[in-house]
Amino acid sequence: MSPYALSILLSSLAIGTITTMSSSHWFLAWMGLEINTLAIIPLMTKMHHPRATESATKYFLTQAAASTLILFSTVINAWLMGEWMMNNLHYIPSTMLTIALAMKLGIAPFHMWLPDVLQGLNLTTGLILSTWQKLAPLALLIMTYSQLNPNLIIIMAVLSMIIGGWGGLNQTQMRKIMAYSSIAHLGWMMLILPFSPQLTIMNLLIYLTLTTSMFLMMINLNSTNINKLSISWLKTPIISASMMMSLMALGGLPPTSGFLPKWLILQEMTKQHMETLSTITAMTALLSLFFYLRLTYMISLTTAPNITNSNITWRTMLKPLVILPTIIISIMLMPVTPTVLTMMN
Repeated sequence: MSPYALSILLSSLAIGTITTMSSSHWFLAWMGLEINTLAIIPLMTKMHHPRATESATKYFLTQAAASTLILFSTVINAWLMGEWMMNNLHYIPSTMLTIALAMKLGIAPFHMWLPDVLQGLNLTTGLILSTWQKLAPLALLIMTYSQLNPNLIIIMAVLSMIIGGWGGLNQTQMRKIMAYSSIAHLGWMMLILPFSPQLTIMNLLIYLTLTTSMFLMMINLNSTNINKLSISWLKTPIISASMMMSLMALGGLPPTSGFLPKWLILQEMTKQHMETLSTITAMTALLSLFFYLRLTYMISLTTAPNITNSNITWRTMLKPLVILPTIIISIMLMPVTPTVLTMMN
């Protein structure tokens, strides 16, 4: 792809997200979402492969349906309330808006497009889809959380955690595993949204850091399935050890950074006297933890069959300026927990 075209598309992605996050008018927010969607379609199809074209088509149809529902709900809200501002939502349009934003994010039960779409993309575009494309819809949810139906949000959150953990158990492709990981993490963010949006923002930031570090390491090792992970020790041992720690952080094991949001969310749910829901949530985290630990086992405790006459393989070049800061943040954020809690309060 031409550098000029790539710069225009990436600038459009940034402009669309910033427009949505900074707007207080529904029509302007919808325009930002549309710019975002149209800018990533050429990035999806740049591989010129039928699988990439299929992924782009699925993504476009899903996002177009969600955008239409957003516009429909905001028009009904303007008809009922007499204004286009975000600070005044009727309960019927708010339900439609929640469903539309769940479709955009890939939250269960509107998640079926996400694993298939992510599997057909290259790792760099998959990184953008798993991180940057979550910002604008989540910003709309956070800005309007007090006017949304909390029961609907909690039901979708629990479904996302169950399906995100259950769906990743039988996968061998890394991109599909990261897609189900995204679904499960979005469930955690949605669960705490009606009670503490600050925790949702913190969980989002940690999720973005963890997912970015994982995708950067997968790009560096060119690992798209579990079999390629088993030879990563022979390529770059430092990256392999870091990937093992990042996977445990995604699973939420202490003392990694991924444990921090899960601990605080369960604590807040217990304060809200929702002990049963907290127990179910903690049990669903075990499903996700299982396939993360399976990947960790493949990286650290297995050796690939040696099909050559030499044990030495080509070593890949490490890109420390990008990868190392994200790895450090994703693993070593727990000691600053008191500072994070003070900033939230």
